[in-house]
Amino acid sequence: MSASIIDGKKIAAGLREDMKARLSARPLEDRPGLAVVLAGDDPASAVYVRQKEKACLEIGINSFMHRLSGDTGHDELLALIDRLNLSDEVHGILVQLPLPEGIDAKRIVSAILPEKDVDGFHPVNIGKLWSGESAVVPCTPKGIMTLIDSTGIELKGLEAVVVGRSNIVGKPAAAMLLARHCTVTVCHSRTKDLAGVVRRGDIVVAAVGRPNFVTGDMIKPGAVVIDVGINRAGGRLIGDVEFESASQKAAFITPVPGGVGPMTIASLMQNTLRLAGL
Repeated sequence: MSASIIDGKKIAAGLREDMKARLSARPLEDRPGLAVVLAGDDPASAVYVRQKEKACLEIGINSFMHRLSGDTGHDELLALIDRLNLSDEVHGILVQLPLPEGIDAKRIVSAILPEKDVDGFHPVNIGKLWSGESAVVPCTPKGIMTLIDSTGIELKGLEAVVVGRSNIVGKPAAAMLLARHCTVTVCHSRTKDLAGVVRRGDIVVAAVGRPNFVTGDMIKPGAVVIDVGINRAGGRLIGDVEFESASQKAAFITPVPGGVGPMTIASLMQNTLRLAGL
């Protein structure tokens, strides 16, 4: 048995084409606006921001880029967010993480109006997600759910195992799977018999940030495996899942690269349109 590949790059391209078509007839001044704030010179953050700018240009979203130095303080950042909160041109605000040392990220994110929180990280939106209310949800978990849905499987009643408990991926992914009537287990570094727990999963979401952490012998035959990890090893990118062995057990699996990564930015664009009421 060899798993079917879930092609995140292809699925994301389709979503972007759909959004582009929806916006093409709208005048520039009547299109959604996304403001991105980048403080400091983190190389990975700079790459992500360029990808987001490119996606906005391709789809037809108005992009407002704000690049700040690494010695930017709380007051300057909060003043900028206040201006963006008041701007009628800006529908979504994204503060690229991580922020420079000494900046309280929670304080900065909480200053964004919940109705402009395109990343879904504001405490109000997190609370809505966990309480089952309609809310903008974090982009990577949103993309994960789109990838799972692309397989056509019925989620109700399945056992889902999320490996990793981050606020950005693991916890919101667990909440979204719960909302779809899965029985959800969240694993972490202190989970006893982690391999045994993962082996129960009809759906496995690996988001632990450790290369090849989930191996084929941990995968239930016929499972759906979503690999969120992006790790550099030996000059190439590999995931949190040992692909070769896992693909012999799973029914569906995402590759790295080309799986979850493209979906994160596509989901960000979808969230921007949603915040603009489109």
